[in-house]
Amino acid sequence: MELSRTLVVLDLETTGTWVEKDKIIEIAMVRLAPDGRQDIFEKRVNPGIPIPAVVTQLTGISDADVSDAAPFNEIAGLALEFIGDADLAGFNIERFDLPLLERELREAGQGFEWKSRNIFDAQKIYHLHEKRDLSAAYAFYCQKPLVNAHAALADVNATLEILQAQLKRYCPEAARFETLQKFEYEVRDEFYDEEKRFRWWNGNLYMMFGRYARQFSLAEI
Repeated sequence: MELSRTLVVLDLETTGTWVEKDKIIEIAMVRLAPDGRQDIFEKRVNPGIPIPAVVTQLTGISDADVSDAAPFNEIAGLALEFIGDADLAGFNIERFDLPLLERELREAGQGFEWKSRNIFDAQKIYHLHEKRDLSAAYAFYCQKPLVNAHAALADVNATLEILQAQLKRYCPEAARFETLQKFEYEVRDEFYDEEKRFRWWNGNLYMMFGRYARQFSLAEI
């Protein structure tokens, strides 16, 4: 891969998906220079709040794993120095990693300008160029083309085959179809209600609408 500018590829593991509040528990970056040199930055971070069980399940990082790690404000300067003026790359970094990293750096007293840089977001490129429709899912899970796509009965039968394949792939020990419901837990755990008007964070319930949206927990109002 030829580069005309230094590129930093980064990824964050965090306590959740709320950009305005969740905390970094691990940061990893690879810096690629135009001359081919590579450098690595990898740190576990103590978030100062409990890591939810669902996050530990997804990342393998528990409270015990970060108990002796430095808080982010102690490594913020090192992270910013590593990034320098490089272009930035990652997966879903424009919507999540970079805004959250900017907020964490700001709270640590560090400025982080990234919106004027060249950003290479692999998720955006993927979504632009690869189909994510029923035919693509059918080809992925069932390893065959969907014949007569967009005919209602053909689409229904294809969806049933996909669900059966998902049950076999992701729940190999389970026979009950309802087992697939467990894959909705991430959204349900974060939000108190189906309308997503109230959100749990660090054991407190926050309003996501109105005058105090995203600012204070109900206990603080």
